[in-house]
Amino acid sequence: MMRELTVDLGERSYPIYIGEGLLQDASSFFTKHNISKKSPLLIVTDTNIAPKYLEALQKELVQGGFKAEAAVVPSGESTKSLAMLEKLVGQALEAGLDRKSTIVALGGGVVGDLAGFLAASYMRGIKFIQIPTTILAHDSSVGGKVAVNHSLAKNIIGAFHQPEFVLYDLNTLQSLPAREIKAGLSEVVKHGLIWDESFVSWCEVNSEKLLALDAEALGYALYVGCGVKAAVVSQDERENGLRAILNLGHTIGHALEAVAGYNELLHGEAISIGMVGSAKLGMRYGATEEVYIRTKNVLAKLGLPVRLPEHFDVEAIMSAMMHDKKFLEGTMTFIVPTAIGKVEIESNVSVDWVREIVEQLKQEDEL
Repeated sequence: MMRELTVDLGERSYPIYIGEGLLQDASSFFTKHNISKKSPLLIVTDTNIAPKYLEALQKELVQGGFKAEAAVVPSGESTKSLAMLEKLVGQALEAGLDRKSTIVALGGGVVGDLAGFLAASYMRGIKFIQIPTTILAHDSSVGGKVAVNHSLAKNIIGAFHQPEFVLYDLNTLQSLPAREIKAGLSEVVKHGLIWDESFVSWCEVNSEKLLALDAEALGYALYVGCGVKAAVVSQDERENGLRAILNLGHTIGHALEAVAGYNELLHGEAISIGMVGSAKLGMRYGATEEVYIRTKNVLAKLGLPVRLPEHFDVEAIMSAMMHDKKFLEGTMTFIVPTAIGKVEIESNVSVDWVREIVEQLKQEDEL
């Protein structure tokens, strides 16, 4: 069964296709969306994904009449750099890409962000397609945020550039390592925590099925998660207000990633710890302790970390938060839960409160 959603952005609206075996019919989706067969397209993927799916995708597209070139980058967050972007621009030029060409992101969030920013900046913007191969990418592949990192801050060099469509083949998730499955589920449950209490309950009940990659449970979870993201983006494409709620856990989480050099913690693991911190902060704004306890419990049930490793330096984390895009005019902005399924955007958050919470995260009990 294929599920379909729409990100409603007027003339720039696009669909999200979710189902099993979709890569085997990729050329029909490309044709349906008027991807040029005269201009070459460039598939950007990484060293983990290329051996699994690149050859089959290229073959399928070539048989469908497309000129499919490929560029393979190293896996990992450190690949999202200006140096790698420059290298990809060179490969795009060598492949003959023009204004009618398309960039195809085949991989997880890193590949999607990097390839998307390549598409946004190459010849001032060309088409691109998201083909996510991780659970985590159900979030990053939707909404058009594309970027590379700077050594001082994550995603600080970027743009808004919407894809033509998102093609989510659930079969590609079967090869994910257990740790990446858990990390990906962090962003899945986040969508429930900000929007839909009943979905959080569903995740609690179906945690074992999700961890086992049960196709029906996973398909439903990604459909709901993508649906929340699509609904929010449709109302606030460029994060002028509502879209900020999607950053639950990210202010602390991004700082943890930066301090860890983008290699000790996976993105979803850092966001999980950040969401526990946000729930603790929520109690300062009137949320009940139950919201904090339940947030922590559902994350732990999905095998995610809920405490900060002892060796992380609190002042280094605070410094990293000061470089975050959500640090504005000397104040800190946090997304804090008021209930399960409801959050508020709090500006002018006390830096001292945040420091206390980061310190407390080292004392959290693993469940």
